[in-house]
Amino acid sequence: MTDAAGRSTGLRRRAEELSAPLPALLVAAEHLADTVQLGEHGRRRAGMGDEFWQYRPAHAGDEARMIDWRRSARADQHFVREREWQVAQSVQLWVDAARSMDFSGHRDRATKSDRARLLALALAVLMIRAGERVGLTGPLAPPRAGEVQLMRLATVFVGAEAGDDDYGAPTGLGFLPMSRGVMLSDFLGDLDAVERALAEASERGVSGVLMQLLDPVEEAFPFDGRTIFESMGGLLRHETRKAGDLRDRYIDRLAARKDRLAALARAAGWQYEVHHTDAPPAQALLWLWHAMGRGR
Repeated sequence: MTDAAGRSTGLRRRAEELSAPLPALLVAAEHLADTVQLGEHGRRRAGMGDEFWQYRPAHAGDEARMIDWRRSARADQHFVREREWQVAQSVQLWVDAARSMDFSGHRDRATKSDRARLLALALAVLMIRAGERVGLTGPLAPPRAGEVQLMRLATVFVGAEAGDDDYGAPTGLGFLPMSRGVMLSDFLGDLDAVERALAEASERGVSGVLMQLLDPVEEAFPFDGRTIFESMGGLLRHETRKAGDLRDRYIDRLAARKDRLAALARAAGWQYEVHHTDAPPAQALLWLWHAMGRGR
């Protein structure tokens, strides 16, 4: 085999290895999205659209073709049939890529990162089907409409590697003004960073949802006796001979963290939910779908 042929074969093999997970992730996301009843994203405002909204009395200047003659025949005046105004809106996703997201408490259970990426892509499937523009908060995949965007997002998710930090820190500056935001993270890092991000997003007129993903082990703290706790990146380490004595304190602090996240979300006009990785992903996707459609 020539050197050129060898390089070509090696390049092809690496390309196939890189692209192989893409169809699987996208198929899984589309299958998950199919479990959710796809609804329309309409705003109650008159204009061009497909869904009937209301009748209103005809005004001077209305064209004859706008008049609903059947409805007008039942009254002493002419009525215009108005349709719902539907407009694509930018939806931006922030999926925590810190090392803490690579944790799973059981080998047969998805990591928090895998679950977050699946939910993000499945939500993108639903949003794009509804005519929205969907993208990420960074420069890799800005909001776009269309099926091709799903492949772009899947490519970013599959190729993404864990960052150098143990815990992720979102920023609100990556959101476009007046867009809708989704943050998927375990939110086990600095909550002051989350507060700043929500304040920045709120100043830009951005509303959205926070979904905290936790492994059941992180929720229950099933440790006892001598235990060594180490962060996924190895930057933090704590050893104790009586792990069971820490359980109540840990559970109280986790509950306090959830309460603060919920309060921060409310203050910014966002919504907050916790999802455990041993629960069906369809439950989380259904909540995300309804939360993103609420109040629109």
